Order: sequence, then structure tokens, then C-alpha cells
Amino acid sequence: MNLYIKISILALASIYLLPAVYGQNVSTDLQAANHWELINRTATRVLEKNSIRLSEAPDVGMMILKGSDMGDGVIELDIKGSHQIQQSFVGVVFHIQNTTTYDAIYFRPFNFKSNEALRRGHAVQYISMPGNDWEKLRNQFPGKYEHEVFPAPDPDEWFHVKIVLQKFHVSVYVNNERQPSLEVERISKTTHGGLGLWVGNNSPGSFAHFNFYPR
Repeated sequence: MNLYIKISILALASIYLLPAVYGQNVSTDLQAANHWELINRTATRVLEKNSIRLSEAPDVGMMILKGSDMGDGVIELDIKGSHQIQQSFVGVVFHIQNTTTYDAIYFRPFNFKSNEALRRGHAVQYISMPGNDWEKLRNQFPGKYEHEVFPAPDPDEWFHVKIVLQKFHVSVYVNNERQPSLEVERISKTTHGGLGLWVGNNSPGSFAHFNFYPR
């Protein structure tokens, strides 16, 4: 029988995050419960969609599920950023080896509905850290590791994301569209690692209904 695991922020709130309280900053509760590790951010639990909001701060921030070790599978969640230019980078980090070595898929909601085609083409991004950030990949492989999201979501509203990991292939689907918004071959040769949420430089972000289904 295939292994089936479902990890959800809502379920974690009742299983792992006790004694979390609605409306309270839960970064301390998460750390005390010893299941989430917050990197360069604080986390607040919000009533809307039973979501987690990561704070704004310089540099990258993460919220890593301690003990997670995922390989192939499907990640699903809802994400909310904003239209604030260069201040909304929101996504998922996976195959984490340490806090500087990981792969990530993230979105720039402020580019979703830009009037400039070039900016729309920078809506969803794959990176493989530490050696392959967005700038290097864009300069060396323009258009290969980032793409437009179509139809474009509202940059100030929730959108649904499904990330399919199969060996070194990654497909990213937005709002249950049949066609992926991004398909890439991973640069990293890692086959497993940790899993979590990711926000970019000076960016907050909200996340809900986080599920992982391993294959």
C-alpha cells in the first residue's frame, strides 16, 4: 500500500502547535512545541483561513517543519502576498539540507497582472540555493526557471498552489489549472530533505491549508 500522509497547518495547530491561540503571535508557541523552526521571521496565527502570517524582515525567511524529510510527492497550499512591488516574494522551500542549502518555488504577486509582459514573465520562480539564485538563473537561462502565471490571480488575494515533485522534475499549478505555470528540471541533485514555507527579502506572507502527499 502506498504511504499517504497529510500535513496541514490546521491539523498541526491541534496536534503540534498547542497551546496556540487564535489571533496571538504563535512564533513562541511553535518553537516551544518543537515542531516548527522559524528562520529570520516571526509567525502569527490569523483567523482568516486559519492561516499563518510570516512577518516582514530583510533577507530570506523560512518556517521549517522539524523532522520533515520529503522526497517525491505533491505539495498543496494557499498563499497570499500583495501587489507591493519588490516586497512580496512568497512560496515553498523543499529538500532542505540546511538553512542555506535548499530548493524553492516562489511567486511575485506584484507581477501577476503587470502591464509589462517582461514582468509578467517573472511571476513564478524556481531557485536552487546557495549557488543558483534568481539573478544567476535569469542572466544565464532567461525564461527557463521563471514564467508567467495564467490566468493571473489577483495579487492581493489568496491563490492555490500545487507543486508536483517527481525525481528531478518540478511542475507548478496555480488555482487548479490543468496546465502548469512552470515546469523545470531541478538543478539540485538532492533526493529528499526538509519542507517548509519561504518568504523573500523584506517580504511578509500568509499561508494556509498546507498539505504534503508523498509518493
